Amino acid sequence: MAAYEPSLHDDATPLARAAEHTVLAREGRRTGPALPRPRETRVFVVANQKGGVGKTTSTVNVAAALAQLGQKVLVVDLDPQGNASTALNIEHRRGVASTYDALVDGAPLAEVAVACPDVAGLMVVPATIDLAGAEIELVSVVAREGRLRKAIHGHPLVGSLEEIGDERIDYVLIDCPPSLGLLTLNALVAGDEMMIPIQAEYYALEGLGQLLETVDMVRKHLNPELSVSTILITMYDARTRLAAGVASEVREHFGEQVLRTNIPRSVRVSEAPSYAQTVMTYDPGSPGALSYLEAAREIATKAVAL
Repeated sequence: MAAYEPSLHDDATPLARAAEHTVLAREGRRTGPALPRPRETRVFVVANQKGGVGKTTSTVNVAAALAQLGQKVLVVDLDPQGNASTALNIEHRRGVASTYDALVDGAPLAEVAVACPDVAGLMVVPATIDLAGAEIELVSVVAREGRLRKAIHGHPLVGSLEEIGDERIDYVLIDCPPSLGLLTLNALVAGDEMMIPIQAEYYALEGLGQLLETVDMVRKHLNPELSVSTILITMYDARTRLAAGVASEVREHFGEQVLRTNIPRSVRVSEAPSYAQTVMTYDPGSPGALSYLEAAREIATKAVAL
């Protein structure tokens, strides 16, 4: 297959793209040419207080796709359920060093992060069930809402090209719990950008207003640099008028913040975590994997202008 390397970059048809991605992903090679890396680390908060919108799924698959596109990525699992850790095949039983240690005990993030065994260039800070008690333990701590920001910016590989060089981390993706508690607040204070996954159904729009009010409050009082840079439409069913209507309404309201790529409903995307994988390695040629790859490419392309 290596002898036919030039032919693997045929984007003429969806079948050709699926075959290319499958071959390269399974051989552990980069998916196409490396995209330009941002000049400094981009810290994304992936949040939506409504559950079941594909938040964790989008976090792990966008992270894996960015890594396959030549970026260096760190995923911070901030959800006590530890679903992102499961999907990335990272041990997260009680007692394992985790985000709890970084938030409550001040452990350096670099000492807590571990490499994802299935995707080169992807590091993970796992979450354990201990994190469920972190909100109570942090109540009496001074500047409790800034603990995660301090931990992330204290990482020796988080920063700019001038400060760190080519070893820097390009993207930090923080997977938040489906609530607007102290853990999510820590993420909003830590991040520079926000990615909001929105399910292509009416209920998803109802909760968006409350989330944006919280973002405005955080921006006003705690983190003026936070911006909603990316909105990703998930679970899109092209056969229904409802999905098309919701997508149209979101794009009309948010404009360029909404990615052009919609993530379709896919059994493969749902199956992958049960095998401790993302869909990017479980079935690289599936429509879900190709959509997440294209979404990651859009996100990375935006970085050129930063």
